[in-house]
Amino acid sequence: MSGRLRTAVLLAALATAATLLAPSAHAAPAATRSTHVTSTTPRTVVLDGARLKRTRARLGHDPRLRRTLAALTARADAWLDQGPWTVVDKPKPAPGGDVHDYLSQAPYWWPTTAPTAGNPWGCPYVQRDGERNPQVDSGTDRQDAEKVFDSVYDLSLAWYYTGRRDYADKAGRILRTWFLDPATRMNPNLDHAQFVPCKYDGRAIGVIDFSQSYTSVLDAQAILATGAPGWSAKDRTAMGEWNADFRDWLENSDFGRQEGAAANNHGTFYDMQLAALAYATGDTALARRTVLDARAKRIDPQIAADGGQPQELARTRSWHYSTFDLVAYTRLAAIGRHVGVDLWRYRGPDGQSVFKAVDYLLPAATGAAAWPHPEPEFHRYAASDVVHAAADAGDQAARAALRELQTPPGGDLWALRPAAEQLDSIATA
Repeated sequence: MSGRLRTAVLLAALATAATLLAPSAHAAPAATRSTHVTSTTPRTVVLDGARLKRTRARLGHDPRLRRTLAALTARADAWLDQGPWTVVDKPKPAPGGDVHDYLSQAPYWWPTTAPTAGNPWGCPYVQRDGERNPQVDSGTDRQDAEKVFDSVYDLSLAWYYTGRRDYADKAGRILRTWFLDPATRMNPNLDHAQFVPCKYDGRAIGVIDFSQSYTSVLDAQAILATGAPGWSAKDRTAMGEWNADFRDWLENSDFGRQEGAAANNHGTFYDMQLAALAYATGDTALARRTVLDARAKRIDPQIAADGGQPQELARTRSWHYSTFDLVAYTRLAAIGRHVGVDLWRYRGPDGQSVFKAVDYLLPAATGAAAWPHPEPEFHRYAASDVVHAAADAGDQAARAALRELQTPPGGDLWALRPAAEQLDSIATA
């Protein structure tokens, strides 16, 4: 079981305990409640801010929502005594020597010899698709970055729904430590992501370390910007500047351009991240253009007439990558909603569409049929969020499938955070 799945199982247990013990799932000690719960609609990027506001208004009279909130606040509570994290505390800096540069190691590359004093990495390295090298989970920044992404998302949502100040304070401290404080901040680039020892100092493919989850951070910032205690106007301005610098690096760097040219999930996630950063930083023209271009650039060549995704089906973990790519498509469609583009209803020359790609997964997602492609770690629940997204967008087949889905570890949080997440292991290359 991956670390992420172990965490989800723990959080599920905590959520159950919270439901049993708490007199009200959204209650909080008076000392920790915020004195101000904003009426402002969050200008979120993937999430629908107006929907969040309507959902919050229903909490007082909807027992099912309160039970879901118990699962969300259990996740938030688990983060309160963790972190903050920083890129400057890794054992060795990234190639080039700047401790503020983000560093991660390619997960599917393995040493071919035992390490020695003269060859401490065991070089040369070879690639084994789908086989994760446990070495990558220590000594670099990737694990900590994922904790930053997950924690600020959970904490900001928990603050928005409960008004508890400790959630907002913790989210703000995590963001400032990772992105803003001069002593601990990350430089706004991914020049050394997914490096391969003795071979590459960094790779374009490493952009996905952020693109797979950074939109959660953008939405967390938007939620906190509605008036969260501990997240000041100075913080908002500085975070906006970091996001603009990162957007410019993503759009103009060699690695960014290479990732944008990828013809599989890497390209889809690149488009999603660029559109999200553009929208968050006020460049709505770039956001709209990126979503529009994804029709002919992504859907036409990457989704087949029957809804299969050939580049993802060819992978060793075909189910994982098929659901993973659809996380990017569904989030990109959500960004499109903000800029007047309906990506869901686009049809390619052979009938390709995001709806068809989701429907392709439904027999396996509901347990009606076995998944007919290679997959060593099949988890039905991995498709749950993308099916929810398609159902919300009007797909009748997806809507009918909802009652047959497998609940993810940690519970189904869709009602409170209606934006697809990758629900199985997110180790990718």
